[in-house]
Amino acid sequence: MEKKLQKQMTSRHITMLALGGAIGAGLFKGSGEAIGIAGPSVLLAFFLGGLVLFIVMSGLGRLILESENVHGLSGIVQPVLGERSADFIDWLYWSLWMVNIIAEAVAASSFLQLWFPHVPAWLFVLILALLTTAINLYSVRLFAETEYWLAFAKITVIILLIILGIFLVGKEVFDIGIVSTFQHMNSHGGFAPHGVKGLVNSLLVVIYSYGGSELIAITVSETEDPKTAIPKAIKGVMGRIVSFYIIPMFLLLIIYPWNTLAHLQASPFVLVFEKMHLPFATDIINFVIVLALFSSINSGVYASSRTLYFRLKENSGVVGKLATLNKHQIPQRAVLFCTGTLYFGVVLSYFLGNKLFNYLVGSLSYSVLLTWLLISVAAFLLALKKGRWMEKIFSGAAIVTLLLIFAGILINNPISVTLLTAAMYVLILLSYQRKHHSFVYKAK
Repeated sequence: MEKKLQKQMTSRHITMLALGGAIGAGLFKGSGEAIGIAGPSVLLAFFLGGLVLFIVMSGLGRLILESENVHGLSGIVQPVLGERSADFIDWLYWSLWMVNIIAEAVAASSFLQLWFPHVPAWLFVLILALLTTAINLYSVRLFAETEYWLAFAKITVIILLIILGIFLVGKEVFDIGIVSTFQHMNSHGGFAPHGVKGLVNSLLVVIYSYGGSELIAITVSETEDPKTAIPKAIKGVMGRIVSFYIIPMFLLLIIYPWNTLAHLQASPFVLVFEKMHLPFATDIINFVIVLALFSSINSGVYASSRTLYFRLKENSGVVGKLATLNKHQIPQRAVLFCTGTLYFGVVLSYFLGNKLFNYLVGSLSYSVLLTWLLISVAAFLLALKKGRWMEKIFSGAAIVTLLLIFAGILINNPISVTLLTAAMYVLILLSYQRKHHSFVYKAK
């Protein structure tokens, strides 16, 4: 019997999987950084990013419904954009997660060092690498259940933060009045203390934070009734992702001056729990942050290994063997190859330490933007072909917005990050050209 990926995921699994991919270091570690860059206007950045995300994900849902043989992002865009773009988006998405799992592992190790300051960061990255490898090798059901409960833990803490935040804001309104309470947000340099430049700069963190939602597309081959489950999951995920970012940020900016939140070593979430005098507040939030980051790493290994499997399963020889399935219908060698990146991250962490995280985020923002842009272009062309004018307008607006954000990030990102990321994209394009010419030569 031919081995193939097994459909063992349900709608609840993929909903939590998308949330797990998107709620990670960007929210818990990056929110303070984003506030520091833009001040209270970071709310506009997260709203704009959320609006673009909504259009991109809606377009992704329509592409999935229209696709007859869906397998990963390449299978979704290929009927509309062609083989070259399909090849590019798969390798782009694979490289995105390869970089991301290192960034998340480095971030997790920095939080673990708050408890164990004398343990080197590289050792924590190694432990995370071994644990993630074990979960992803056993079965897709174990992976999905693990991710479900990890995402559940994150969401529970965020909801608790929102409840406590509303209580604290309500208490302040009762004490000093509604106008005085909301004026706190603008009392240190106004709503946009760093102007439009600060707002644009914060979009780098925002786009990085929202990246991972499109992971839903990778689950198609392992989801029961994907054409029903995935559009349903997309609708459910959208509101939650935006709510879990914007509402907590809004409450934090009312309760605390933005410059206080910007200069914290720990997560801004800790302040709310400490203000309520909850015991072990710092340790509880720290633990949840580590879970959140591990969840994102876990999702990244899944996404990258499945993308590699889809890309290589038709190949022969040594390369094709990376797409071999084991007895649990898991692409074992692809998983091991992808988790190998984490071991490379161990080496980088040894030499660079926590500086590695900030360096990787810039590259990730480019890759998330480009992935969203290709999805939006495919959705636009599909709407054009079908004569769906409203969908065409929304997709077109997303394309223009993404290009403007891309230009803003290009201007403000360090040139070294831009050049290295561009070199990676050129290598992806050249690899397709080499394969294409090789195929033509053999055909002759």
